[in-house]
Amino acid sequence: MNFYAITAIYKFEMARTFRTLLQSIISPVISTALYFVVFGSAIGSRMEQIENIEYGSFIVPGLIMLTVLMQSVSNASFAIYFPKFLGTIYEVLSAPVSYIEIIIGYVGAAATKSFIIGIIILMTATLFVDVQIKHPVMMLFLLALTCISFSLFGFILGIWAKSFEQLNLVPMLILTPLVFLGGSFYSIDMLPAIWQQITLFNPVVYLISGLRWSFFGTADVSITYSLIAIGLFTFICVGIISWIFNSGYRLRK
Repeated sequence: MNFYAITAIYKFEMARTFRTLLQSIISPVISTALYFVVFGSAIGSRMEQIENIEYGSFIVPGLIMLTVLMQSVSNASFAIYFPKFLGTIYEVLSAPVSYIEIIIGYVGAAATKSFIIGIIILMTATLFVDVQIKHPVMMLFLLALTCISFSLFGFILGIWAKSFEQLNLVPMLILTPLVFLGGSFYSIDMLPAIWQQITLFNPVVYLISGLRWSFFGTADVSITYSLIAIGLFTFICVGIISWIFNSGYRLRK
């Protein structure tokens, strides 16, 4: 394992984050803070408790997951798309660096950024609502695993995309609706029976439910199913990336 190469890629990507601190860290945190102001304070004060949890506190896991998913995909996709767009990716591919080391460097940096943002948002939430975490270790584990898995997904998206329009297509038209319809701001038990069954086909439901369980000890679906879902998604992403590097799909053409 070439740790020097991994460290070089990781440091380069992290340095790019600190050069664009306003866009990379501050902007998503401010956006999420506005959600707390609107939904947590303005609307939440007029809503009943959900599962004996104040509405403002109830939406904290959903808001964290919303931002973490979007940032993980965005960070990883742009990180690999720009070298491919500029042609500098061929320098990395021709270097004595395996694809595993390339993935660890790029995905590790993207996941680290998203994890930091998730923790900052959690700290920000405490300024607006009462936040109590029943299972802090599981919360950190689920948050880290989500960051890694969706950074892998973003890495795939960055290789697949041929233009900036394609790069934003999946996050805006697919991922964002799935998150909003995945119980970010409500419990799926509040839906009619038929929609509860349909919602279970939304994979994001299991992620938000798992994170909510780590906060409050209650969830829409079992924590076991949540862990299986995120583990399966990670396994699929790793398999796709392995195929991409072995076949050279959109890397050598």
